Amino acid sequence: MIKDELYQAYLHAILNGDRGACLNIVTNLLENKINIRELYTQLFQKSMYRIGELWEMNKISVAREHLATAITENMLSLSYPHLVSGSQSAKKVVISCTANEYHQIGGKMVADILEFHGWDAHFLGANTPVDELLQCIDEVKPDLIGLSLAIYFNLPALETTLDAVCSHYPNSDILVGGHAFICGGTSALKKYSGTHYLESLAQLEKNI
Repeated sequence: MIKDELYQAYLHAILNGDRGACLNIVTNLLENKINIRELYTQLFQKSMYRIGELWEMNKISVAREHLATAITENMLSLSYPHLVSGSQSAKKVVISCTANEYHQIGGKMVADILEFHGWDAHFLGANTPVDELLQCIDEVKPDLIGLSLAIYFNLPALETTLDAVCSHYPNSDILVGGHAFICGGTSALKKYSGTHYLESLAQLEKNI
């Protein structure tokens, strides 16, 4: 459990672009064997959700939001070697952001958590064209497909992606999640067979 004062110190550091302070906090947590899901949800996800809210309220600039995102990606890279758990599931997953979606941290965290549980995760990153996603699915033949959406106004792009994926791979299991759905939009997923809304990393771990 990450205490609120530590979270607030991290949030203050990341908002001020203090990469060194963020590094010290995360390094200390990793050295003290923090649970990886707690680190991801209670520090990385929570702080980025707050930063997204501040940006949406015009309380921070795009540049500051981008800086916070870059620091968080660095912290994820720092944490990645600690994901190795020794478990092997032999299952494969392809995770991608939709076209025109440039916020990839949520999808990356889902891929990392699945790797922690032994999955072979193929994370395609931000702004993945539909045809490239379909090609990857065809090559990997995953047991699960994950799509990440951070900006609500990109929902039409997500629906375009789902139309294509469900048309080409009608029997696929698909998870969809991201900060965008705080604003709504989950009802749009109901028309896609085999598609489920992923509310949190904790929910993911309960169902894998």
